[in-house]
Amino acid sequence: MTNTQVTLVQIDNYGPWTVTPEPRREADLQTMQSRLYADISQFVGNRGGYVFFTRFDNMIAVTNGVDLEDHALLRESVGNRYPVTLSLGVATGTTPVQALEDATGLLQDAGSAQDKNRREVLDGRIVGEEFRTPEDVQIAHFDVVNATGQYTDRLNAFDTFIEIEQGYAALMKYMRHTHDSLSFFVGGDNVIAVCPDLEAAEYEDAVAHVEETAGVTLQVGAGRARSAHEAGIAAKHALETCRADGSRVELEW
Repeated sequence: MTNTQVTLVQIDNYGPWTVTPEPRREADLQTMQSRLYADISQFVGNRGGYVFFTRFDNMIAVTNGVDLEDHALLRESVGNRYPVTLSLGVATGTTPVQALEDATGLLQDAGSAQDKNRREVLDGRIVGEEFRTPEDVQIAHFDVVNATGQYTDRLNAFDTFIEIEQGYAALMKYMRHTHDSLSFFVGGDNVIAVCPDLEAAEYEDAVAHVEETAGVTLQVGAGRARSAHEAGIAAKHALETCRADGSRVELEW
């Protein structure tokens, strides 16, 4: 049984800040968002976690092994170096969606994301070290079969992006509503999904669904471990087996 620890990272009062005292240059906002994401990703990644940018003002992290003291340090570091502050909700669950729902509720209960008085909230609970197991986190790494040959070398870059995004959208919705999983586009033709305790048949169904609904052919490798980093490395090795053997689903456990 998985026990995923999820952190919701939310920039405080971000919408109003972007237009106060007047609208800020979009290039400056995009640059700050990308730098902030990079810093958070590096901080959490150095502790074995994964961070996904989602909408940039809200980021979702898998943080098994990252304690509340680390979260407080992240919050303090961002507050010292950026013109914005962060609030962090931390929760655990047998499915990633359950954990995210609980983490989200903690911040919502503390106040609106656009409440100027809600600042630097840190609330929640972690998976204690004594309760961690080698099966806490399950990561699946999907990519498009022969994306270069099918899209990159045949279509212009934007049309290729549309095709890949349609496959991602179909996968994201299916995995969310069928398996309480969280799936994130991570560049190129790659999607990383944080999953509950799934087996090969569930992944085969997901691949078939995307091909049927979006016309995009996927392959996927999945791994389990104590942390997102370890599970993700196992998933990458399983995906390499797919690429070498021509299989669609491989599990590394």
